[in-house]
Amino acid sequence: MHKFSAFPVHKIPKPIDVHTIRTIMHKVFVYGTLKRNEPNHCLLQDSNNGIGCFVAEGYTKTKYPLIIATKYNIPFILHCPGKGHFVQGEIYDVDDKMLSKLDILEDHPNYYIREIDDIVIKDTLSQCPQEEKCWVYFLKNFKPELLKRPYMDNYSSNGSHGLQYMERQTR
Repeated sequence: MHKFSAFPVHKIPKPIDVHTIRTIMHKVFVYGTLKRNEPNHCLLQDSNNGIGCFVAEGYTKTKYPLIIATKYNIPFILHCPGKGHFVQGEIYDVDDKMLSKLDILEDHPNYYIREIDDIVIKDTLSQCPQEEKCWVYFLKNFKPELLKRPYMDNYSSNGSHGLQYMERQTR
């Protein structure tokens, strides 16, 4: 009889199951031109930019001033918690690549600052509101006179404010 224990044991690697490979996803709350039917939403839809999947509509748990400013009519949430309104928007799951593309669009960390904030999910069926921690882009360093602008709770580029967003390629 042969003793097989004298032979080196080589484990055959198991094939990688593509279903077990997981991509780290980040929840991002968008409130301006990245929302559906807004000028920059195509960035979230372009698979060349990474993965961007709509999760739900929601609103900030904390009130913030959502304003339109600059000659390009850009929507901003000013980082001034407790002032303004509960800001309406959309939650997306995005991968690292898409998050990087969003950071480029928002010029993070030079212009906007991306911070985690609590977002309440709009769900008419649930009696107990659910919350998600999401990345939100804020304008943190701003001139105090921006706080004198009208506050909104829900942005639309074609809203009654008459301040249509000017897309980058037309500036």
